[in-house]
Amino acid sequence: MRKFVIWMILLSVLAFAIGCTSTQPAGQTAKAPIKIGHIGNLSGVNTAWGTSEMNALKMELKAINDKGGVLGRPVELISYDFKADQLEAVNATKRLVSDGVVAIIGPSASGAGIAMTAVTEPAGVPFIATVATNPKVTVSETDGKAIRTAFRACIIDPFQGKVAARYIMDELKSKTYATIYDVGSDYSQGLEEFFREAMDNGGATMTNREGFRTGEVDFRAILGKIKEQNPDVIYFPTEMTQAAMITKQARDLGITSILFTADSSSTPEFIKLAGEGSEGVFMTSIANLADPGIRAWADSYVAEYGKDPILPNPVMAVDAFRAIVYALEQAGEADSAKLITELEKIKDLQVLSGKFTMDPNTHNPLNKPCIIETIKDGAIQFVTKVENAE
Repeated sequence: MRKFVIWMILLSVLAFAIGCTSTQPAGQTAKAPIKIGHIGNLSGVNTAWGTSEMNALKMELKAINDKGGVLGRPVELISYDFKADQLEAVNATKRLVSDGVVAIIGPSASGAGIAMTAVTEPAGVPFIATVATNPKVTVSETDGKAIRTAFRACIIDPFQGKVAARYIMDELKSKTYATIYDVGSDYSQGLEEFFREAMDNGGATMTNREGFRTGEVDFRAILGKIKEQNPDVIYFPTEMTQAAMITKQARDLGITSILFTADSSSTPEFIKLAGEGSEGVFMTSIANLADPGIRAWADSYVAEYGKDPILPNPVMAVDAFRAIVYALEQAGEADSAKLITELEKIKDLQVLSGKFTMDPNTHNPLNKPCIIETIKDGAIQFVTKVENAE
């Protein structure tokens, strides 16, 4: 009897202690987080953009959770590095699907985005590419219809290529041109094709069309051919490292043509690699710190990380995150199928880069501007914003 009483006392004390340490009211448990994936370029030649993108998403995640999360649940961001490689992107997508994410932010490369759909389509998990600009990321080549799980936060290459061509012909008054492109890159091939089509339709004359393979860094042979023809403009929509090498080697060879590249080179890293030869180079871009809305956000980024974000990746990543959060709220639950439906319906949503409206027929955002920039006094300078390429 005495032992029984002692045990009862001990059990009562233990129950009281458990009751005192519990943070949940009786009958309630902690709510499971809503998992959102991120596929970023966190290593290799494009690490600077990937790191800036990741930093921006961490800021956005904290802001969301500080306000109570989404649908009364905290948000968890699961991020994997795709290392600028299509196979790595596919493997990262498989891991995220296995992790139970409801949606994915990224990737930042067209080839990776195109490859990812082999996983996202059967899984039914949507992704919003950040700066993957090739039309094939979201639209099927087979039937011309939007791919169910593929969405995009940025402009597409036909628009970017046309904007570059019109600026070259109308503002720079150039009539002859040469192109240099990466034969192994969907991004580079697509942009070169759309630019060339716009230039030809505008009556310009092509002097050279030179291809190279991914990873090459010596362009003096093809630049020598171009120098002989002396075109008004050389257009080279390639990854940043190759674009910087082309720029440096062109100026070292004494080429005086106007140099024009694309959004992947819109970074101080391009200037650092290209050196003095980068002065006067033009490029298209997706976002610019001169935009008042972006500048205000960038100031918060500087306060957190001590330096400006490297655009455009972080801006497009935040736009994608906000679109996913809004669609989840509209869906009323963390369900990927319902999320896809709500993503297609987004209209005039205020995101970091402005108003966001999704085209349900292409899964591309409508009315996103293309920026023209130039390098002056060793820094990227805003030139103009083009709302419509026509």
